[in-house]
Amino acid sequence: MAHYPAEPFRIKVTEPIRLISREERKQAMEKAGYNLFMLAAEDVFIDLLTDSGTGAMSQSQWAAMMQGDESYAGARSYYRLAETMKQIFGFEYFVPTHQGRAAETILTDLLIKPGMSIPSNMHFDTTDGNIRARGGRPVNLVIDEAFNPKSRHPFKGNMDLDKLRNFILQVGKESIPFGAMTITNNAGGGQPVSLENIKAVSELYHEFGILFFIDCCRYAENSYFIKLREPGCAQKSTLEIAREIFKLADGAWMSAKKDGMVNMGGFLAMRDANLYQRVCNALILREGFPTYGGLSGRDLDALAVGLMEGLDETYLEYRLGQTAYLGERLIEAGIPIIEPPGGHAIYLDAGSLLPHIPHNEYPGQALAAELYLEGGIRGVEIGSVMFAYPNPDTGEITYPRLELVRLALPRRVYTQSHLDYVVETIIRLANRRNTLRGFRITYAPELLRHFTCRFEAL
Repeated sequence: MAHYPAEPFRIKVTEPIRLISREERKQAMEKAGYNLFMLAAEDVFIDLLTDSGTGAMSQSQWAAMMQGDESYAGARSYYRLAETMKQIFGFEYFVPTHQGRAAETILTDLLIKPGMSIPSNMHFDTTDGNIRARGGRPVNLVIDEAFNPKSRHPFKGNMDLDKLRNFILQVGKESIPFGAMTITNNAGGGQPVSLENIKAVSELYHEFGILFFIDCCRYAENSYFIKLREPGCAQKSTLEIAREIFKLADGAWMSAKKDGMVNMGGFLAMRDANLYQRVCNALILREGFPTYGGLSGRDLDALAVGLMEGLDETYLEYRLGQTAYLGERLIEAGIPIIEPPGGHAIYLDAGSLLPHIPHNEYPGQALAAELYLEGGIRGVEIGSVMFAYPNPDTGEITYPRLELVRLALPRRVYTQSHLDYVVETIIRLANRRNTLRGFRITYAPELLRHFTCRFEAL
């Protein structure tokens, strides 16, 4: 029987939500072109679209915001954030950005030339899109266990070292401006990466003289997984583990809207002084002065507090326990998901649940749309809508191996009764799965189409 952990906090402020009628939900979906991103938030009952910037901030963060220094350059808020950055990440240089994709935009624009390749365990959507926008090729080299939803491998986000070495030898180090790793592995089910694997990947990149950058938006959850699952790490604090991780890298970028516990913010960090200067010049063009980088002083102060709160082990025990509760209840009900439950989300295995819907009719989108129609729950498709692209050499569409629907849990927002409602809704839907049909796309941009494309039900 799944166990729900007690929240390590009390609720001070509430926000009303309401469940509109099924007919109203149907009208809302038709107006949105069956794209859940295009729904009005007030028409959503339980919003599991993303955990990015959707969490609840703490009393300490709200108090810190009152100290925000809004000076254009050299604000006290920046130096408070810089001290936190030094304590956790230890990079010599960093710039704030308004969110993670801004950091990705600057890094990829500065380092990638057309035809270059960026290996990673698995790139998520904005990273993938930014690499493609510069004419680069995002390459996913995660271990094979990541594609087996039933595998209980403790670190399914790990990079396959043989695949990585062979890929570097195949394309040549000159074609790889930097190598990456995503922790936790969002596109593969929110699965963690082991410290041992991060060390091995770092050594392999550096053996070939390739810069190593970490996409670390959920680094705290990954650090806690390491503490729980990796031999020799149980006695280490999550802060100690995080420091060990970042010592292995040449840089990192973060959407701090995840484990930074804020509604807006991010950073790009590095060790190289010359790269830092180039980053600062690009930041001034796109984001703002290097000591604020697109954020207000109050945002910088909230982030300085949130980064430390995200590492709190009492909170992390609850965070991972809440996600595990949702996952285990679904497993008990016979609903196929990516196992074991990840850190920030549960991933419904739409391909297994809806085997009668082929890749090109988007089973994940069909499941996500019906979940909203059934119960006002908003998730997001992670499958052929998000990740099917033409092969740059052959032009043939390459479909992802997994068709998923992610149910991402905002931090410190929903309670056990909310998650029980989600489970009950999914069970009802699964009982009539054979009635579901696919979709076709009627409009889509070239990159990151899932945000704004429109669908027609088949």
